[in-house]
Amino acid sequence: MGNEIKRCILLGSAPVEDGAVFNAFDAKNAYRICADGGLDTARKYGILPDLLIGDFDSVQGELPEGIETIRLKPEKDDTDLLAAAREGLRRGCREFILLGALGGERFEHSYANLCVLQFLAREGCRAVMAEKGTRVFLLQAGETQPLLQMCGAMFSAFPFGCPSCTVSYTGMQYPLKEYPLRSDFPLGVSNRIVTETASVTVHTGEMLGVLYQPCADL
Repeated sequence: MGNEIKRCILLGSAPVEDGAVFNAFDAKNAYRICADGGLDTARKYGILPDLLIGDFDSVQGELPEGIETIRLKPEKDDTDLLAAAREGLRRGCREFILLGALGGERFEHSYANLCVLQFLAREGCRAVMAEKGTRVFLLQAGETQPLLQMCGAMFSAFPFGCPSCTVSYTGMQYPLKEYPLRSDFPLGVSNRIVTETASVTVHTGEMLGVLYQPCADL
């Protein structure tokens, strides 16, 4: 991978309902890593991977020839997607888009992928998890995320990996100013963005943010 490539798409095994998400994130100009069954989605939508990684217990068919492949042992500590994230970091990527990482039959896999999102945030990377109409991101204390041109979208916020986080909102139906959100009381669910220049700031803790706008390519 050349030094000019800093963006990485990590493609997991969860189903991708709409291939338009690849266009939204310009997959052709990113370094593309398929984690195990993510290869099946890449095949479905005509995405050519730069790297394959995993124990390949869920991929269908034979692995293709001519693509760099890292085969992991089934007995391992890292999930396939976390191993893919580590490999992207090792190759100099600092911006990550996680696709095929939400939904599917296994809730624990989706939760584990949220942990990968947190891992990347703690490594100082920009990272977002996406599927049709939904984006998920994680902010740490002292960080602000502008939410521009998203009037009408739903926004939810939850502490992640901590009992509470303190947040401020602007441009939302229910604004907050340095307000503590608790992990045992989902007060932050389903707010609505009402301006084109909204934002969220985290003052303490870590916050998982979810943007939902079903009729848009967020």
